[in-house]
Amino acid sequence: MITEVIQLMKKAGKEVMEVYVTDFKAEDKDGSPITEADRKSNDILIKGLTQFGFPILSEESDDDSARLDSDKAWIIDPLDGTADFVNKTGEFSIMVGLVENNVPILGIVYVPMLDVTYYAEKGKGAYKIENGVTTEIKCSNVNLFEDFRAIVSRHHFSDEDKKFFEQLGIKEFKPKGSAGLKISDLAEGKGELYLTSTNKIKQWDTCAAYCIIKEAGGEMTDVKGNELVYNTENVYHENGILVSNGQCHNEIVQKFKDFLN
Repeated sequence: MITEVIQLMKKAGKEVMEVYVTDFKAEDKDGSPITEADRKSNDILIKGLTQFGFPILSEESDDDSARLDSDKAWIIDPLDGTADFVNKTGEFSIMVGLVENNVPILGIVYVPMLDVTYYAEKGKGAYKIENGVTTEIKCSNVNLFEDFRAIVSRHHFSDEDKKFFEQLGIKEFKPKGSAGLKISDLAEGKGELYLTSTNKIKQWDTCAAYCIIKEAGGEMTDVKGNELVYNTENVYHENGILVSNGQCHNEIVQKFKDFLN
């Protein structure tokens, strides 16, 4: 199944890149940009994933409530990082996750700009495909906050979150677009922490990367330390997300609670 889905995502990525090099126009959808690339990628993914027989929750399609009665469902973001796509930073991705009983069991993040794929299946490790070569990826084992590299949002890094990072003693901040790319960077040891306390993150922003970070030895919860639950009626992560290399996750949760108090 993974091979078929990766090929499907590459096909969508080809369409995305064909739009990227043109003088495309962005429209507004609920306060966020949307482009022809979002729609083309969505059409390809929906059409291709339908063959597996599971309902699909997509950022760019009307929600089908039938998914709530299904043990398995796809949760997809046809173009994560549309703002970066519009700004031509190259930091955007296509994300597909498969959820079973509210837990992601398979995740794929495809980076069209680099033709790089990150993927994981529950219990089978996390991998990166680059230049046709597949390698297993692992989170770093850094466990001192002053040595942590925080991967932060290029567009939505709040003053409060920055203040908390500085209070932890973190000195290095790496701005990045797409949430999928931030979490994939952590999964391959290019950083140790990503936190956003906003209540605007949705399930399609994290689902594909959830399996990847967990299989790479990391951890992903909300900022209160609660497990993230998927394929629910409310698609928002109300308490933000906290992603780490897994070394000090519970300690960070406690420190954030103290910080808020």
